[in-house]
Amino acid sequence: MRSNLYRLGRYAARRPWVVIGAWLVVAALVVAASGAFGKKLEESFGAPGVDSQTATDLLSAAGADQAGLTAQVVVTPRDQNATLTSPELRTALTQVRSTAAGLPHVLRVGDPVISPDGRVGLIRLQYPVLAKLEPSDLENLKSLAAAGSPLRIELGGDLFYAFEEGQAGLGEAFGLIAAIVILLLAFGSIIAMGLPIGMALFGLALGISSLSLVTYLIELPSWAPVLGSMIGLGVGIDYALIIVTRHRESLARGVSVEESVGQAVATAGRAVLFAGGTVVVAILGLAVAGVPFMTAGGVAISLIVLIMVLASLTLLPAFLGLAGHRINRLRVRRVRSSPGPGWQRWAGHVSRHATAYAISATVLLLALAAPVLALRVGTPDDGALPVQRTERRAYDLVAAGFGAGSNGPLVIAVDISKDSTVVQPLVDAVKADPGIASVARPEVNTSAGVATLIAVPTTGPQDDATMTTVKRLRAEVFPSVLRHSPATAHVGGQTATLADVGAKVNDRLGLFIGAVILLSVVLLTVVFRSVVVPLKAALMNLLSIGASFGVMVMVFQWGWAAGLIGLESTLPILPFIPMFMFAVVFGLSMDYEVFLLTRIREEHVRTGDNNGATVHGIATTGRVITSAALIMISVFVSFALTDDPTAKMFGLGLAVAVLIDATIVRLALVPALMTLLGDANWWLPRPWRTRTRDVTDRVAVLSK
Repeated sequence: MRSNLYRLGRYAARRPWVVIGAWLVVAALVVAASGAFGKKLEESFGAPGVDSQTATDLLSAAGADQAGLTAQVVVTPRDQNATLTSPELRTALTQVRSTAAGLPHVLRVGDPVISPDGRVGLIRLQYPVLAKLEPSDLENLKSLAAAGSPLRIELGGDLFYAFEEGQAGLGEAFGLIAAIVILLLAFGSIIAMGLPIGMALFGLALGISSLSLVTYLIELPSWAPVLGSMIGLGVGIDYALIIVTRHRESLARGVSVEESVGQAVATAGRAVLFAGGTVVVAILGLAVAGVPFMTAGGVAISLIVLIMVLASLTLLPAFLGLAGHRINRLRVRRVRSSPGPGWQRWAGHVSRHATAYAISATVLLLALAAPVLALRVGTPDDGALPVQRTERRAYDLVAAGFGAGSNGPLVIAVDISKDSTVVQPLVDAVKADPGIASVARPEVNTSAGVATLIAVPTTGPQDDATMTTVKRLRAEVFPSVLRHSPATAHVGGQTATLADVGAKVNDRLGLFIGAVILLSVVLLTVVFRSVVVPLKAALMNLLSIGASFGVMVMVFQWGWAAGLIGLESTLPILPFIPMFMFAVVFGLSMDYEVFLLTRIREEHVRTGDNNGATVHGIATTGRVITSAALIMISVFVSFALTDDPTAKMFGLGLAVAVLIDATIVRLALVPALMTLLGDANWWLPRPWRTRTRDVTDRVAVLSK
C-alpha cells in the first residue's frame, strides 16, 4: 500500500492538470446529471415492523386521509380583552378557515374548535402523504399568517417538521471562517491555507450534488445533506491539514516537490485512508439498527466522507504539485516547521507523570459520563423551540387553551374488514383510559375495512406519561376489547412513530456498538500490528463518547448552561440520536487516534524507543490535532446555535466529543497509557504476525 500511495502522490504532483481536469469532468457530469435527473430526497421517520408503521400502512392502503401529514392553524384575538365568540371575530375565523381550505394539496379542513375561555381557536388541516407534497406547501401555509386580520395567527404541525429548514448555511459559513483563521495561524501562509479550503469545498459540492442521484439506489432523507455537510466539511479540512503539514515538513528538509508530495501521501495519506475508512465503517454500521432512514442517512454521510478521502489522496496532491515551493508564499506569520518545543515539553511532562495523568484523566471522563445513567429518550415537541418561531407560539396557545395533549394527538387505525362491530366499544374503552382526554368521532370506511380514531392524550408529546399511555393502549385496552374479534387496532401518529423508532434503536444499540468496535479493532490491528493499541483506542473512545453523552444530559435534560445555546426549556434526547452520535463520534475520534499513533509507530520502528516515540508523536502532531479539532468544534458549535433542537443536540454533542477527544484523551490519556504499557503496546500474538503485513514498518524509511 505504501508504494502505491507514494506513486499516486508523485503522479498527481507531476501531472496536476490531468488530475484536476479529471475531477472537473466528473464534477461537471455529476452536477449536470443531478440537475437533469436527480430525485427529491424524502423525509421519513418510520421503521418496518413497528406498530405505528402498521397503522400508517393500514391507513395508506385504505386511502384514508389520516395517513398523511397534518398542520394546525391557531388563532387568538389581537385585542387582549376580546373573545372569539364576538360576531366580528367569528367572521374573521370563518375567513381564515375558508382561505386555508383553498390552499394547494389540502384534503380537508376541520371545523374551528374554540377553547372554553373563548381565547383560542384551533383549525386542523389534513394533507396527503409526504411523497405528494413539496416545500412550497409549507410556504403557502405560512401565507395565512401574513394576511391582515384582527386575529393573531400562529401555525404548527407535521408540515413544519417535514419541510421547515434551519438557518441555512450558518454552520458551513461559520465553520469556513473559523477554518480560514485557524489554518492561517497553523500554516502562516495564505496559499497553504487556501489549498485545504479549496479541496474541501470542491469535495463537499460534489458529494452533496451526487446525493440526488444516489436516491435511485436508496431513498435518502432530506436532512442527510445538512448532517453530511457538517461532517464532510470538518473531515475534509482535517484530512487536507494533515497531508499539507507533512508535505511542508519535507520541503523544509530540502526534498523536491514531487518527492515531498509522494512521501506525504504515503505517510499522512495512509493515515487519512485508514481514518476515513474507520469513519465510513462506523457510520455504515447504522444499518444494524434496521431503521431505513438511519441506514440511508449513514450511506449519504459515508459517501461524502469517501469523496473527501479520495480528494485528499489525489486532488490535494495535484494542488500541492501545482503550487510547488510557492506554498509558503504570501506569509502572514512565520511558523516553525519542526516539532514545537512546547508540545515536546508537554509530552515529556506527561510521560514523567504518566500514572497521575492516567488516573486523573480517567476519573474526569467517568465523572462526565456518569449522567448517562439518567439519559431519557423521548420526542422533543415544539415547546422546545424559541418563542420567535410560530410553531412554539402555536404550541403554547394550544396547550393553554386545550391542554398539552392537543399538540400530539394519537392516530388509531382499526382493521374492521372482518368485524365492523368493534368500533364503538373501542371508542368507549379508549375514552375511559386515564391517559386520554378525548376521542373524536370515528371515521369509518366500511368499503376499505378501516376505521380511524383520533385520541388526544392528557399529557404533551415529550412527556413520559404519553409513552406510557401508548403502551397501555396497545397492551391492555386494545386486547380487552378485541380479545374475541378478528379486528386489530394500531396506534400511529408522529409521537407514537418516534417512540417506536426509539425503542427499536435501543434494542439494537448494544449489537451496533459491538459491531462497530469489533470492525474498528480489526482494522487498527492490521494497521499497527498490535492488539493492545486498538483495544486501548476503542476503550478510550467509549469513554470520550460517554462523556459527551453525559454533557448532553446535563444541558438538555437538566438545563445546565442551556441558555448559552439558546435552549429555553429542558427536553429529552431524540431516540435515534445516541446511535447516530456514537457512529459519527467513534469514527471522528479514531481519526485523531490514527494520526497520532501513525507518527508514534513510525518513530518506534525507527528507534525502538517506546517513550521517545510517544513524545515525538505528540510533539509532531500536537499542533495539527489541535488545529483540526478547533475547526471541527467551530463547525459543530455553529449548528448548536441554530433554532432546531435536533441540530442543537448533534452540534453540542459532536463539539464536546471532539473537544474531549483532542485534549483529555489525545494529549493526556494516550501518552500516559502509552508510557505505562511500554513495549507491551506493540504486542501481537505470534500466529498473527505471519498473517498480517506490516505496512507501517517500511514507511519509516520515507520519514528519515
